[in-house]
Amino acid sequence: MVLDPFTLLVLTAAMASASALYLAVEWSHVRERSLLLWGVGFAIVAVGSLMALLRSGGHVLVGIWLPNGLLIAAHWLFLAGVARFTRTRLPRTWWLLAVAWLAMLLLPDGPAWSRAMLGIQSLLIAIVTLGAGLLLRPHDGALNVGAAQLRAVLLAHGLFYLAKAGSAVMLGAFVNLANFRGTVILVSLVEGAIAIMLLAMSMIGTERHRREQRIAQIAARDPLTSLDNRRALYLRAPELLAQASAAQPGALLLIDIDHFKQVNDLYGHDAGDRLLLALSDFVRSALPAGALAARLGGDEFVILLRNAPGAAAQALGQSLRETFALHARTMFPTPDPVSLSMGVILFDQPGLELSHCLKRADDALYASKRNGRDRMEIVS
Repeated sequence: MVLDPFTLLVLTAAMASASALYLAVEWSHVRERSLLLWGVGFAIVAVGSLMALLRSGGHVLVGIWLPNGLLIAAHWLFLAGVARFTRTRLPRTWWLLAVAWLAMLLLPDGPAWSRAMLGIQSLLIAIVTLGAGLLLRPHDGALNVGAAQLRAVLLAHGLFYLAKAGSAVMLGAFVNLANFRGTVILVSLVEGAIAIMLLAMSMIGTERHRREQRIAQIAARDPLTSLDNRRALYLRAPELLAQASAAQPGALLLIDIDHFKQVNDLYGHDAGDRLLLALSDFVRSALPAGALAARLGGDEFVILLRNAPGAAAQALGQSLRETFALHARTMFPTPDPVSLSMGVILFDQPGLELSHCLKRADDALYASKRNGRDRMEIVS
């Protein structure tokens, strides 16, 4: 196959159309706005590539002006999609790009017209594309694999257009937009076809990776309280248990709500859910850095602390008991006061099994129940 301008434009239009269709299908399933914006961008690239075929026939408006504007608009939609993906609000100054493109209509016709047009268009696309790549910077950790790939492709694509803008106005550069003649134009068409494929793959991979992360997070969360569930606790706890030592002891608090059934019986299960949510909020606010909190099920919760001497674990448990008892007494008065019973195990040896810790904490919890409830039993 000869890579002449006509063939390259047809290939670009075909790949852009396929990318737009695939992104549209993905969007119909997950309704992620970034997919829609990127898909529309690829659709515009496809239309612009087909319109550009008309320029060799002398159709300057339809073959040059509109395709140039559509290509800038498509890259702006790529930027908008990245902004949506990163939850970033774009400043209104980005709309000045439309004004800059309209200003190109004032370019005087002459020998340097093609170079000036190509240089300005390339500079506008470079600004938009580099801006999109820079939006995909790490926040509170590394980028996921898909986002890192998309960032690399956007930055490389933007740098290419920046170089293209410079080469188009270099003294002696031969550029003829109307007839697709000139090394700069041919190289640009090849890069454009490759960029379409890489951008589409990276965009799809970016959203798919984030979707998988969301699914994993949902699978690890208790649906009511959003704390870790039992499965997540068993996955994450071994790392904390392995860090225990005499210098940095750990603690596990097993928590159960006293007389919780009376709240459900008197006020309904919605009230019981509100009480569970309140307790989870109190746990989250009291949780020190590096600790774990999970809902085992029903009205039973677990807190796993690292670098927590007995006094610190006791203070945290006491604070939770007092805060929760006051809230429950105010919101849902019951014949028997709603409170918290706790079983606490202290450990300073690494390598303990979580199931063993839970069993010992459970024994301590039932001891606190037998001894009158609303209390904390601590064992080491």
